[in-house]
Amino acid sequence: MANPLFDKLFAPHIGSAAPFLFLPNGKRISYGDFLTKAAQFANVIRAAGLEAGDRLAVQIEKSPEALAVYAACAITGVIFLPLNTAYAPAEVSYFLSDSGARLFLCDPEKYDALTPTAQTSGASIMTLGSIGDGSFADAAKTMPAQFKVAQRSEDDLAAFLYTSGTTGRSKGAMLSQANLLSNANTLTQLWQFSERDTLLHALPIFHTHGLFVATNVTLLAGGAMMFLPKFDVDQVISDMTRCTAMMGVPTFYTRLLEHPEFDADLTQHIRLFISGSAPMLSETHTLFEARTGHKVLERYGMTETNMNTSNPYEGERRAGSVGFPLPGVELRITDPDNGLPVPQGEIGVIEVRGANVFKGYWNMPEKTAAELRPDGFFITGDLAQMDRDGYVTIVGRGKDLIISGGFNIYPKEIEMILDDQTGVLESAVISVPHIDMGEAALAILVRKGDGPDVENIKSLMQRDVARFKHPRDYIIVDELPRNTMGKVQKNTMRDTYADWFASSVRTKPLILK
Repeated sequence: MANPLFDKLFAPHIGSAAPFLFLPNGKRISYGDFLTKAAQFANVIRAAGLEAGDRLAVQIEKSPEALAVYAACAITGVIFLPLNTAYAPAEVSYFLSDSGARLFLCDPEKYDALTPTAQTSGASIMTLGSIGDGSFADAAKTMPAQFKVAQRSEDDLAAFLYTSGTTGRSKGAMLSQANLLSNANTLTQLWQFSERDTLLHALPIFHTHGLFVATNVTLLAGGAMMFLPKFDVDQVISDMTRCTAMMGVPTFYTRLLEHPEFDADLTQHIRLFISGSAPMLSETHTLFEARTGHKVLERYGMTETNMNTSNPYEGERRAGSVGFPLPGVELRITDPDNGLPVPQGEIGVIEVRGANVFKGYWNMPEKTAAELRPDGFFITGDLAQMDRDGYVTIVGRGKDLIISGGFNIYPKEIEMILDDQTGVLESAVISVPHIDMGEAALAILVRKGDGPDVENIKSLMQRDVARFKHPRDYIIVDELPRNTMGKVQKNTMRDTYADWFASSVRTKPLILK
């Protein structure tokens, strides 16, 4: 039976004693042992009543077992739906209900809080902890280590990844087996990964970067990963000499540069540092090269497309640029008003077409039609320009998306919460540069009556909203800037507050008269 995702990423490693995962405790897990665990997990999934095409949602901490759930979904043909571990129960409820997930895996410590959420959505709930504990893991212990792989095609869906839009309602991007495999094939070749590589993996595995880019490239190349539960700068420093490559977000690199032990000697075994998920400041590029002699390779991708562009492995890596379109990816820059290509060097919206582009948004045909053109080009909403050499430089985002520390923040979602608070007439959430996070969310609140109680707002956000979405600061004003048509001018505010976090983060809201 054919199952392209399993056949190409996992099947070649069945029974292999080659190392796949190195863990911080000194333990290592072979490919063969990893796939044995995945087969046992696949049997649990089938015993829970899921068939190929059903959805399995997970909100679990990073661990080898969590990664094995992804492999088990590939084996069974079940659609994998990873959720950010920071999401609050109210947010999880939407994802479960909208996706129609049949089974939900959560951390054992969150079982009581999330059981009502699962029950309301109609999903069964089981637990899987970061140390391999929980009801799902327990059920797997008595399961056979073999599983009949589900027959699937490249057009069949492999995963859902939820991404919000400016309307505030999250959209389930449907990713096919072909979407994932095309990117894995291209990046493995372009970045010259092989079985000799050990990737330093400190990224989360609930989004494209840490899951589909890092993991799939390693699987296809037959290499290994130093699999860290999270980014801890001391741990990364300790393990770096055992690795040959690293993928990270700009925050990783700024933290490394702050560490006194980080130098050229420590990085001499690394052949490639890759950065993505957020723009890296030119200053960080310059400091990193001066300290280590390495030029960071910056690339550009998004949930709906995986990777689209990359600076060259061999050739000039330009700070501030995301490089060239990947082989097999067509990229054009168009006028947002009419969809026509703009002259070379002018700013427009990036549109991409290729095997990497998703199938559409789950249960949202109108959104799919609005963002996927009939000719197959996806309108990213990212503003960019291409120079005469073909390098693409992103200059902004038409959708006002904020990427902070590698995590997506959608202003409208936060604004809807802020606008409902006592003392707030209206709000605007904007992105401003942040030396550590790349960008940070700044909330501008228009006072109503006596004005808002910011501490109460912070408490509400702490309770109901994932931490990475919280505004880093709040400013209280009398009105928002608008154009003659009454539209709020976020560009003006971004310029006004561009240096807000330049020196230090304030602890109290600033009230502007």
